[in-house]
Amino acid sequence: MRVLTEARIPELPNPYFGKVRDCYDLPPTPDFPEGRRILISSDRISAFDRILAAIPYKGQVLTQVARWWFDRTADICGNHVVAYPDANVVIGKRLTILPVEIVVRGYLAGTTGTSVLTLYKKGQRQMYGHTLPDGLRDNEALPQAIITPTSKAFDGGHDEPLTATEIVEQGLLSQAQWDEVSTKALALFARGQQMAAERGLILVDTKYEFGVDLDGNILLADEIHTPDSSRYWLADGYETALRDGTRPPSFDKDVIRAWVAARCDPYKDTIPEIPAEMIEATSAVYIQAFEAITGETFVPDLEGATVLDRVRAHLAPYFGA
Repeated sequence: MRVLTEARIPELPNPYFGKVRDCYDLPPTPDFPEGRRILISSDRISAFDRILAAIPYKGQVLTQVARWWFDRTADICGNHVVAYPDANVVIGKRLTILPVEIVVRGYLAGTTGTSVLTLYKKGQRQMYGHTLPDGLRDNEALPQAIITPTSKAFDGGHDEPLTATEIVEQGLLSQAQWDEVSTKALALFARGQQMAAERGLILVDTKYEFGVDLDGNILLADEIHTPDSSRYWLADGYETALRDGTRPPSFDKDVIRAWVAARCDPYKDTIPEIPAEMIEATSAVYIQAFEAITGETFVPDLEGATVLDRVRAHLAPYFGA
């Protein structure tokens, strides 16, 4: 099956290679004095701080789901998008990313040490500047959506929980910036929940990344409401799961992660070869997620001999920039 394992294109300037995206920075122009960034979504899947495999069509799914949501939320918050030259590629305005990660949560859910469910089960009721009531069940809807911000560790350190007061007092954002970001984040989440509900889905929580352009405008960057940046549950079956205390049905992309963790210490050991059928099943889950979220049929872009050939052809106008 066609996969984009990496997009190393020497004709493009100023490369930066992340765990999943391969990026290039274009120099400033009169129309874009801050410059532009080429973000190429590969098919790599990352967990345990390493790359596990390449999942066919994953990069196209994530790029196109984000595009679908960017188009439907631009009235709430402007975004970084300049163009989509390829199914796996977005060209965005280069922004100064704000040093706070904005996570919006609508349910008492999560598995990490800083998730509201984990903290709640430890007996905490005050977290991230919010006070939660007693008596909530695992995966129950919160009284209202809340923002649980963390510091954004650009140097590889750990993100730390923050309150709105701490964000302003530490000078991470001005009061005006926080007011704007928090208002827009809650509005984006409300739009996302409403549109997801129309598709038989529950948007449980999500993270947003905001940046500032040269004029001081706060814009949405990175991605929005994708299966990788958001938790979705299937509405059909949620009430039964809530009653029984089981995990609500969802797009289960963690099958590879669970398979690896059951066979080795993924932080130390060599990763065993992942079976082809598991990779294909994960690809099918991403495609299912695209179709469920957008209501559209997924059409793989089969142009070019390989995905990389296709991406190179579409980015050729930017060579030598």
